[in-house]
Amino acid sequence: MPNPWKEVEQLGQSLWYDNLSREFIQSGKIARMIDELGLRGITSNPTIFEKAISASDIYDADIDAGVRQGLSTDAIYERLTTDDVRAAADMLRPVFDRTNGIDGFVSIEVDPRIASNADASIEAARRLWKTVDRPNVMIKIPGTPECMPAIRQCLSEGINVNITLLFGIENYTDVAHAYLGALRERQKRGEDITKIASVASFFLSRVDTNVDAELQAKVATMNGGDREMDALMGTAAVANAKLAYERFQSIFHGSEFADLLKAGARPQRCLWASVSTKNPKYRDVMYIEPLIGPETVTTVPDETIVAFADHGKAADTLTLGIQQAHKTVDKLRSLGIDTERVARELQIDGVKKFSDSFGVLAQKLESKRHAIEAAV
Repeated sequence: MPNPWKEVEQLGQSLWYDNLSREFIQSGKIARMIDELGLRGITSNPTIFEKAISASDIYDADIDAGVRQGLSTDAIYERLTTDDVRAAADMLRPVFDRTNGIDGFVSIEVDPRIASNADASIEAARRLWKTVDRPNVMIKIPGTPECMPAIRQCLSEGINVNITLLFGIENYTDVAHAYLGALRERQKRGEDITKIASVASFFLSRVDTNVDAELQAKVATMNGGDREMDALMGTAAVANAKLAYERFQSIFHGSEFADLLKAGARPQRCLWASVSTKNPKYRDVMYIEPLIGPETVTTVPDETIVAFADHGKAADTLTLGIQQAHKTVDKLRSLGIDTERVARELQIDGVKKFSDSFGVLAQKLESKRHAIEAAV
């Protein structure tokens, strides 16, 4: 029986798993996904780790050990997560070696509470990079304006970076230029630029959630609604992603990157994130099928992996409908819905959500700390 995910791989797009837990590592689930689905990477974030650590007692022994060693709550969290990332990176190392360092990465995020502090983000990224100590790890740094210097600095130091929480084309362009700038800095110092890896993580479903809400609010003010607005529902995210890829092509397959490409540098791939469908009225593979194309990554949760394997259609679709994507964004703007404004709002909200998850987990770890200390 054909495996649509294997077909996606043949079309130049890499499947990364948008989940990580110690249970998945130890149960063999990750190994099976590598063998059966062609899994080529894993991403994590504070929300993923909050769910993994809170829902299982598999971490309790290590939490107990950390408390007895006098580690802070943040230090215990970092030890738990870096241990998981290191183990997952070892499982994906054959993929990394086989693809000559293009795939096989595991991503771990800096503390989102410092997303407005470039210096703190640089120090956190350096510490995570050194602690995990694997060539196939990527450090996730939010693509906030404040963190742009951190992104460039870390890349210039040879740290692989996954720039996360991108929603807008202009923000993405700044991220791509930070990557180019970092490579040129390394080149000027005579340092290797052929092994630096980076992805720009573009979030999808949240764009439709917010734009649809604004469209619904406008329709609600009209008698009988509006067919044109109804037709725009659920179209903004895919249009936005197609325009991001168009910008990727113009930068990385144009004159800006030509000399670096000739010197052996790799393009910074677009990564599609937040691909699970939030609106039950929409197809559950609506953020997979239209966005398949070369030099991209899609990072997918369990339910979407299963859905696409069951009824997804693999085809080279990413560059189809570019003109319609421009028309969609232009039409939204004419209605007073500026996707760049929505993108800025979503990034701020995304940082807050990850920070909140970090805070929830810190409280749970603190509670376990107190229980352990009371029992000593």
